[in-house]
Amino acid sequence: MTDLFDVSGKTALVTGGSRGIGLMIADGLVRAGAHVIVSSRKTADIEAAGEQLGALGDCHAIPGDISTVEGAQALAAATRARFSSLDILVNNAGAVWGAPLEDFPAVGWQKVMSTNVEGIFNLTVALLPELRAAAEVEDPARVINIGSIDGLRTPSVPNYSYSASKAAVHMLTRHLAHELAAEHITVNAIAPGPFESRMMAWALENPDRRAAVEREVPLGRIGRGDDVAGLTMFLASRAGAYMTGTVIPLDGGITGCSSPGAVTDQSVPLT
Repeated sequence: MTDLFDVSGKTALVTGGSRGIGLMIADGLVRAGAHVIVSSRKTADIEAAGEQLGALGDCHAIPGDISTVEGAQALAAATRARFSSLDILVNNAGAVWGAPLEDFPAVGWQKVMSTNVEGIFNLTVALLPELRAAAEVEDPARVINIGSIDGLRTPSVPNYSYSASKAAVHMLTRHLAHELAAEHITVNAIAPGPFESRMMAWALENPDRRAAVEREVPLGRIGRGDDVAGLTMFLASRAGAYMTGTVIPLDGGITGCSSPGAVTDQSVPLT
């Protein structure tokens, strides 16, 4: 049982790893003994995160922008230069946009869909050789996509492209899982609810709004780093080796326990 959740020695890439849920996941993996690369678009931010995590274990920072095919391929090449095989790919990098319905701009669709959906697809495909090199029957390679409960239920804020993109991430997860299962690569998604992040700062940094969000969570609190790191390590370890094609809500019971029609403002309303 002591080895059931062991990820020590595994290689991992976490995109969007400079802050929020990505940093929480990378922190957990590094502390658990994995060899981790963190990546995000802004060089200064990801280098600071890499330095912070490097003090805890083996972690390196690589700037990368997966919103273009070229950017995804460049990040894959940089990962390949460091790891000949990749045990864990965490597709966390994402973008959000909010605007009133009739004012919602084309760029709000292009930016969000190119990062949240196309970025996941392009990076995963680009890293397939490394994932295949790590894959074994008893210990598959793992792809873990970060979706959202906004892709499972209707948000009460005007983040139309974001909610649509996360629903797409969930279906893409299932489709890739079906395609890659025979190659011993599992693909699962985590659909977080409210967590401490830049995306939710507009609500959680205001005491009244934070209290309102907490009231809408059946378990009565905001998600913590060990919540998402723990689920990630379950999916990445022997404990999760027989799971693929799943979308797991990590939301304190919002989607599973709330009354029909209940909604929680958990996504930033305006970019």
